[in-house]
Amino acid sequence: MEEKKTNKLAIILISILVLFIVLCIVAFVWYSSNLKSVSKQSKIVEIEIKDGMGVSRIASLLEENNVIKNANVMKIYVKVNKIGHLQAGKYKLDASEDMPSILAHLSNGDVLNNEVKITFIEGKNMRWIAKTISEKTLNTEDDVFDLLEDEDYIDSLIEKYWFITDEIKDESIYYPLEGYLLPDTYIFENNEVSVKSIFATILSYTEKYLNEYKQEIENSNLTVHQILTLASMAELEGKSTEDRAEIIGVFFNRIDKKMSLGSDVTTYYAFKVDMGERDLKAKELNTENPYNTRGPNMIGKIPVGPISNPSKSAIEATLNYKETDALYFVADKNGKVYFTKNNEEHNKIIKKLKDDGLWFTY
Repeated sequence: MEEKKTNKLAIILISILVLFIVLCIVAFVWYSSNLKSVSKQSKIVEIEIKDGMGVSRIASLLEENNVIKNANVMKIYVKVNKIGHLQAGKYKLDASEDMPSILAHLSNGDVLNNEVKITFIEGKNMRWIAKTISEKTLNTEDDVFDLLEDEDYIDSLIEKYWFITDEIKDESIYYPLEGYLLPDTYIFENNEVSVKSIFATILSYTEKYLNEYKQEIENSNLTVHQILTLASMAELEGKSTEDRAEIIGVFFNRIDKKMSLGSDVTTYYAFKVDMGERDLKAKELNTENPYNTRGPNMIGKIPVGPISNPSKSAIEATLNYKETDALYFVADKNGKVYFTKNNEEHNKIIKKLKDDGLWFTY
C-alpha cells in the first residue's frame, strides 16, 4: 500500500516537473520569439522619445508603432539585462532589427540628427541669402522676399530691436533687412524652419553683437543704418580691417569736400548685378539711383541703405575708421588697396596696375 502511494506521488511530481519544463520551454520560445524582429524586410519608423518617458511608456510606444512585437517582453528584457537609461530624442528605427538591437540604439542615444547648418558668408547680399535659404530649407526664395515685403512684420522688428529703425522702410530700399543679418554659421532644428525663425535667430545674434558697441554708436554722428551702409561698402572694397578703416576715412573726406563717393560696388548693387558677373556699363554708371554713388545727385551722399551684409571686421572698421588725407583708392586684382591724394596720382596707379597686369577684369 505504501509502495502504491509512493509511486503515485512520484508520478505526480514527475508530471509537475514535466509540466514545469514544458511551461519553461513554452515561455522561453514565447520570450525568444518576441525578441525577434517584427519584419523580415527593412521598414524604417521614426520615433520620438520625449524627456521623462519611462520604460513602460517607451515599450508601449514601440509596440504601437510596430517596431517591437511585445511591450511586456521589452520590460522584462530591460530588467533582466539591467539596461540603464533610454535616451530621449528622435530616432529612425528599422523594424527588421531585433529588440536587443533596437534597445541598443535607444541606450546609446543614436538619435536622428535633423539639424540644418547654414553659413551666411560675409559680404553677400539678400538675393544670395534667399537662394541659400531655399537650398538648405523647405522655403523658397519667394518666401524670403514675401516676408521682407510684409509691412506688419517689418514694423514688429522696429518695435522689438533698438538698432532697427524706420530708416529701413524707405521706399527706395530693395530689401529692408539688407545689412542687418550678421554673417556667421547658424544651426536650426530641421529644414522645416521658417524664414521668420531664421531671421529671428540672426537678428538676436546681431543685437548681441551691436550691444557691445551701443554706447560708441550713440556717441557717434551716425545712425546704425548709416554705419551698416558704410560697413557694407567697405566689406566689398577692401579685404583687411586696416584697409577698410582707411576706405571709410576716404569716404568721409569725400563727403566733407562735397564729392560723390564714386564706389563701383554701389553701382553693381543698384542694378542688381553680382560682383564678378560682368563689367558695368557706362549707362549704368551714369544712371541716377539712390544706391549708385557714381550716378547723378549723389554728391556727398551715402547709399540709401546697405548693399551687403557686412562682417564684424567691416563694422568695427567703420566705427574706428582711420583719418587720412587720401581722397581716392583702388584695388589690384590681388586685393591690395592703393590710396592716393588726388585724381592725377589715382590715374597713375591705375595705369601702372594695367601695365603690370594687375588690373582686375571680369
